[in-house]
Amino acid sequence: MSARRVTVAVPIHNESEVIPKLLERVLAVLDATPGGPHEFLLVDDGSRDDSLAQLEAAARRDPRVVVVVLSRNFGHQAALSAAFDHASGDVMLLMDGDLQDPPEALTPLLARLDEGYDVVYVRRTKRKEPLWLRASYHLAYRAIARLAKIALPIDAGDFAILSRRAIDAVRDLPERQRYLRGLRSWVGFRQTGLEVERAARAAGKSKYSVRRLIGLALDGAFAFSTAPLRFIGVMGLLVLLGSVAFSAFAVYAKFALGRSPQGFTALTVLGTLMGGMILISLWIIGEYVGRIYEETKRRPVYLVDRVVSASRVAADGGTRDRSSDRRL
Repeated sequence: MSARRVTVAVPIHNESEVIPKLLERVLAVLDATPGGPHEFLLVDDGSRDDSLAQLEAAARRDPRVVVVVLSRNFGHQAALSAAFDHASGDVMLLMDGDLQDPPEALTPLLARLDEGYDVVYVRRTKRKEPLWLRASYHLAYRAIARLAKIALPIDAGDFAILSRRAIDAVRDLPERQRYLRGLRSWVGFRQTGLEVERAARAAGKSKYSVRRLIGLALDGAFAFSTAPLRFIGVMGLLVLLGSVAFSAFAVYAKFALGRSPQGFTALTVLGTLMGGMILISLWIIGEYVGRIYEETKRRPVYLVDRVVSASRVAADGGTRDRSSDRRL
């Protein structure tokens, strides 16, 4: 256990203001961690500020720092996938670059991992985001967990530590539409949670827009559940039962009461309701079809421009995209 190497993996996208403090805190934690030599793996996801320049300078100064530079902005989950593909440690701590995930949690996370677990995920407590965002996270986590066919931990994001076999298991999964916190649960092995207080953002603004947050929630829901498709069936059954009930009432009114049901307003409302249900059904089906379409194209999750490191160089000069090694 004393020879264990730790990789701390962080995706970076326009985090110029945070990077100096991030480097300072993570490297200090690695200095205090037994074993090694440890690795600080940073994935630059198409930054347009001077984030990449700062990371490259850090890689030249410290052999523990490895920078994977993606060819453009592929998104948070793609950058995390690149971290899975390039981590060389025996264990990997995955965290965000805004320091809301405290790197000092490495010590208690390693302690839980040493109890025989392969995955220790963090349950975030006392979040510092605005109330509407905290409420959105609260509802989204519970809705996805309720819909999913597998047990997904509630209030647990991507902040987690994984053993080498868990890293390799997630890395080998072939999906292109990746919801990594769900894939992490899907691979199984022994998993447990640890509560860690969620810090406020160290500097700058979140790079996750409302649209991206909604997209991530939809990826989680559609990637691990067919419940939305069943919802279409339930809606159709309810409409059918309503139609049968209304038909029976129409027959009763005609022959028993001597009149037929009338009402232009009722017909308008019914037609609008049916139209809305059809459009919702088409949207749900379209979400699944779109994901099938993306998977069949077999494009890589990301492309690597180069790998910057004073300690290790890729066999092809640092440009190889290890995502192409995924089983198809």
